[in-house]
Amino acid sequence: MTDQLQAATTGAPARPQAAAVPLKPVALTTLIFGAFLPMLSFFVINVALPAIGSDLHATSGELQLVVGSYGIAVATLLVVGGRLGDTFGRKRLFLMGLIGFTVMSLICAIAPSIGVLLVARVVQGAAGAAVTPQVLATITSLLTGEHRARAMAMYGVAGGAAAAFGQILGGVLVEANVFDLGWRAVFLVNVPVGVVGVAAAIRLIPETKASKAQRVDLVGAALLALTLVLLLLPLTEGRPLGWPLWTWLCLAATIPAVVALGLHQHRSEQSGRSPLIPPTVLRLRAMRIGLLLAVAFFTTFGGFMFVFALATQGEAHMSPLEGGLSLLPMAVGFLITSIYGPRLQVRYGAGLIVRGWIIQGVGYAVLAVAALTLWPDVNPLKLAVPMLIAGFGSGLVMVPLMGVVLGQVPATQAGLGSGILLTSQQTCLALGAATVGTAYLSLAGSSWGQGGALAAVALAITAISLLMTPVTHQLRSSGKGA
Repeated sequence: MTDQLQAATTGAPARPQAAAVPLKPVALTTLIFGAFLPMLSFFVINVALPAIGSDLHATSGELQLVVGSYGIAVATLLVVGGRLGDTFGRKRLFLMGLIGFTVMSLICAIAPSIGVLLVARVVQGAAGAAVTPQVLATITSLLTGEHRARAMAMYGVAGGAAAAFGQILGGVLVEANVFDLGWRAVFLVNVPVGVVGVAAAIRLIPETKASKAQRVDLVGAALLALTLVLLLLPLTEGRPLGWPLWTWLCLAATIPAVVALGLHQHRSEQSGRSPLIPPTVLRLRAMRIGLLLAVAFFTTFGGFMFVFALATQGEAHMSPLEGGLSLLPMAVGFLITSIYGPRLQVRYGAGLIVRGWIIQGVGYAVLAVAALTLWPDVNPLKLAVPMLIAGFGSGLVMVPLMGVVLGQVPATQAGLGSGILLTSQQTCLALGAATVGTAYLSLAGSSWGQGGALAAVALAITAISLLMTPVTHQLRSSGKGA
């Protein structure tokens, strides 16, 4: 799988490489930490959203865009960033991305208006998309065997930790209110960390390039970005604006945009170029099933993390710290599976994902009961059991998903497949904030109230989790790796 991940950033078939330059532990740590910051930034912001809305007078739709715009930028530029690194040098792109991410974090921290914050978040996401693929490519080009496997395990744990502990860190920073910074500390903390990371990367990380660079599908990336904007912008802004005509026109325009993207990808592949989303890979049964599972998981997960922060700090009157601490049991369950998931995957294959869906569904069902019966008299302790169960189940789904799917894809196409899965992951996290967030906000503003709306979201995720179990069984029987 590690060779496949490296190929995901280049679009080329996976192939083993010998270690030409040693990658020292301190250099590897610098790489992993560089990738950790962009992943953390997606989740750490959720718990600060109510404070941002109050300070910058932002609407609920604009708060959704604070999350979604970042995800769109990462999703559309992830593969582009990887191919630029192959051509111009991975260390160079890593440094450029990390510097850009650090500068944009500062601009986010001092943003005087919601408009400035949104623009900075888009550029911050683009910078993050330049960082992440260089980490995967550098690891797989310089390490082999057990060293590479250990490095990729570290990368996986970093991703799990970012998702699990991001909102907790955000709650701590907002609640501490150091120097009266409030929510701005969530962004400002990246600045000194980023400066240290840049200084360490300059000295420690060796430069590598691909032996044969692939052309960048800029047209494909532009069409994907256009499609996502046409879909997500009206979904986030339509409800608070009363669904004006332009929102429906944008949604209608999504269809021709998808058709144009598909036609361009088909023509690019037929002409021998490297499309952003290769149609031949999408025709593989395991990939289609894997994408369906990824869409279901990451859309609901991204949406839940968004609405949970709003609900706990709304009618439940939790502080940002209490809202973050409510996620601590989920973080613990998630972190445990991030560490032990690869070992369990070897034993159970796709059966591990089936178990994860069921456990996750139980956790969200118990959370729905708690929201219906206890709301708004809830606190981190009262929500601990359902959050622990949901976190454990979510980890069992997410950690092995890519490995199980790619284990059933031919080796010559596994690299492209992993690139598609990584892109879909970022896309669906942003989609979740838009769709699940809009549904929650609509229900919360009605007779349902925030507790009823949270329960409805939790029950919907339970239903989707149970629906995905037979789909996962199809993956289990579609080839090896089960």
